[in-house]
Amino acid sequence: MCTGWCEERCTSSSSGRQWRGKGVDLHSWLCILFLFSALWGPASLQCPDSCHCAWDTATVLCSDAGLREIPEGIPPETVSLHLERNYIRNIPESAFSDLVHLRDLYLSHNRIDSLASGALRHLGPELRLLDLSYNQLRQATRDEFGSTRAKTRLYHNPWHCDCTLQELMETLNLEPETVNGIICESSVRGVGEGSRWEDPGSLGEHAGQPMVKLLDSGVNFCSLQRKTTDVAMLVTMFVWFFMVIVYVVYYVRQNQAEARRHLEYLKSLPSPRKTPTETDTLSTGF
Repeated sequence: MCTGWCEERCTSSSSGRQWRGKGVDLHSWLCILFLFSALWGPASLQCPDSCHCAWDTATVLCSDAGLREIPEGIPPETVSLHLERNYIRNIPESAFSDLVHLRDLYLSHNRIDSLASGALRHLGPELRLLDLSYNQLRQATRDEFGSTRAKTRLYHNPWHCDCTLQELMETLNLEPETVNGIICESSVRGVGEGSRWEDPGSLGEHAGQPMVKLLDSGVNFCSLQRKTTDVAMLVTMFVWFFMVIVYVVYYVRQNQAEARRHLEYLKSLPSPRKTPTETDTLSTGF
C-alpha cells in the first residue's frame, strides 16, 4: 500500500541523500495524497438514495426505506442486497443485470405481485440466497427465474396451485425449512368441478393445503390440467360435430324445399297444345 511507499520516501528524505527543500515537500504531499486516497476512496463511490452502503463487506442496505421500485445506481460490486420491508410491487427484467457478484438478495415483506419475464435470469451463478417470502405472488414460471440454483424462499405468498407452480417447485432449489409454507390459496379445479378457470366463489378443493404435501400425496396438477384440457377438446369437437350435422340437415332440407317448389312450378306451367296436322298425322299413322 501507499504507507510503505511513503515510509520509504520519507526515510530517504530524512537521511538527506536524495531530497531536500522543495523535493521533500513534494513527496510529502504525494504521501498524504495517497493516504487519503486509500482511506477515503470507497466513500467516493455512489450509494443509491435512501440506502446505506457498507463498502468493506460490499453490502447495500435499503431495508425499511419506503421504496416503491428497485433503486437505480446499485454498485456492480454488491455482494449482499437488502430490499426487505418496502413497497415494491414488481421486478423489471433489467433490475439486477449488472450485479454479477451478487450472492444474497433479500426481497421479503414487499408487495411484489409480478415478475417480468426473465426478471431474475441475469443473476449470476454466485447467487446463494433468494428471498421472496411475504409478498403477493400468485403465479410464477421457470422463465422468470432463469437457471438460478440459489436457495429460494417462496413461502407466505397467495399462490394459485397449478401445473405452472408445480414445474417451478420441481426446478428451484427451495429452502427445506420453509417449503411447507408454500400454501395454496386457490388451486386449479379438476374434471367435475366445473370450469378450470378461476372462480372467485370457488377456490378449488386444494385451497389451504401446502403444495409440497399435495405433491407428496400423489396429486399431479400437470396431469389434472392435461385431463381437463382433453375434456375441453372433446367437448369442443362434439360441439363442432353437432354444428356440422345441423348444417348438413338444414342444407338438405333447404334443397328438398327448393326441389319441391321447382317441381310445383313446372306442374303449374300450361302443357303445349297440339296442332290439327299433328293430330291427323298421329291418327293415320303417317
